[in-house]
Amino acid sequence: MSRVRLEIDGIRIYRPKKNWKLYFVVVADHPSEKDKMIVSTIPQEPFKLSKRHENEYFFDTDQEGSEGLYILSREMPKDRELNVHIYLRHTRKSNRNLGEILADIENGIAGEAFGIVTDIVGAATVPWLVISKKAVSLVGKILKDIPDRDFGFVSAFERFGDEFETQTEIDREKDFTGDASLIYSWSMEE
Repeated sequence: MSRVRLEIDGIRIYRPKKNWKLYFVVVADHPSEKDKMIVSTIPQEPFKLSKRHENEYFFDTDQEGSEGLYILSREMPKDRELNVHIYLRHTRKSNRNLGEILADIENGIAGEAFGIVTDIVGAATVPWLVISKKAVSLVGKILKDIPDRDFGFVSAFERFGDEFETQTEIDREKDFTGDASLIYSWSMEE
């Protein structure tokens, strides 16, 4: 069966400040349970942009074999649709424990969380919190209460149509609801 892979290729920040400690919160469809979603922070520690980056950072380059920031890989859904929300956050803390964010989300949605799992969408070391679909609307509210700067979210929802029959990778660029944009790619794997 075909697999789909999501990578973040780059970001652009549209603010005058030039120093950032950034991370993503990703909410995606659960690969096997239709009534659940999964949430994680990626990467495991914030990455730093300094003045030399000019408010842009690219994980993927033109070099042979270069890949973007790995988010997930899973079997193609039967309906050929996959819902993913990506939030961009900035922390002012020099040592930010991103595991605390998953704990805050788990505590904030109380009985709608089903624990931490790993190796659910391809990366064995990335922890994902399993939540009910009806709790997804609470994730954004909980993130707003965390004192990190919020650049908003972008929907990376994909309907895998005919364009994936002729291309194995499709790049997308979308604006976050805040002052930033995201370049990401969906690809097919066999």
